[in-house]
Amino acid sequence: MEHTAGKPDLRSFTYEELEAFLIEMGEKRFRAGQVFAWLSKGAQSFDEMTNLSKPLREKLAQTSMLSRAHIAEKYVSKIDGTVKYLIEFDDGECVETVVMRYHHGVTVCISSQVGCAMGCGFCASTIGGKKRDLLAGEILLQVILAQDDIGERISNIVMMGIGEPLDNFENVRRFLINVNDARGLNIGYRHISLSTCGLVDGIDRLAQMDIPITLSISLHAPNDEIRGRTMPVNRRYPIRELLAACRRYQAVTTRRISFEYAMIDGVNDSAADAAELARLLKGILCHVNLIPVNTVAERSYRRSSTAALKRFISVLEEAGIPATVRRTLGADISASCGQLRQKRL
Repeated sequence: MEHTAGKPDLRSFTYEELEAFLIEMGEKRFRAGQVFAWLSKGAQSFDEMTNLSKPLREKLAQTSMLSRAHIAEKYVSKIDGTVKYLIEFDDGECVETVVMRYHHGVTVCISSQVGCAMGCGFCASTIGGKKRDLLAGEILLQVILAQDDIGERISNIVMMGIGEPLDNFENVRRFLINVNDARGLNIGYRHISLSTCGLVDGIDRLAQMDIPITLSISLHAPNDEIRGRTMPVNRRYPIRELLAACRRYQAVTTRRISFEYAMIDGVNDSAADAAELARLLKGILCHVNLIPVNTVAERSYRRSSTAALKRFISVLEEAGIPATVRRTLGADISASCGQLRQKRL
């Protein structure tokens, strides 16, 4: 929760933590509501908090800091209106945030880390490794900045941007609590999806929170041999352990799990692969989200053909596993994770 300055980030406090912090400073309990409202509006200096006394603002500046960020670059797709932002923080590090419009509302895809340590072979986000975790307040600022820029309420959040959310668990936990808080942005848990490459310990910790978000698993392969070639995390948590964690998560939350599956030409897209995947997922309340893999200059993978996609879906559906192909948005602005940041490195 601390920034490099060594002071706690006020925007990363949950409401209860903020209340305790202010009471310890000798302030009245109601001050927490005033400060929390400013934090949720995106205030980036204590001077903006005009309904607080000057001595209190000075005291806050001495004892804490505010995570800050701004939109460094913005691109709007001429194809579908998707908006992609490069968000820059005080230390000069950047992440990507994407706003997408669907029939069910406006969705923002946010990042949880600067870079990523997971090393998945088809992903641009992990090139160059992980720089640092984002603070809970920095994760929240992506939602606030995007919402303010488009002038519309964000209704859905997907944590599928740069980084592995469960590798930054404590900050992500605080973010989820804060973005859901009715005194702040008030975005319902059922409108939030969190994507993980399969950190079993993190999935179990998330289950303990017992909140009705959608868990998305980046599976991308029907067996350990293929998954191990493209996803180093599989050496630590093979598929059997990962799916056992998914079943434990589902036992607690009763929520359907989404399995993400990047369709890579000649790697994991055969009818036999589909049949093996169907057997693997049997008995799990789930949905398979097929994703034609994105072309990344630094990678050699190519997306599956339309015929391969149709064949794959057909095999899954015949086995009783619902599947759809993810709609591609923002193709003309490199809307896929990591590509814009990579160009800046």
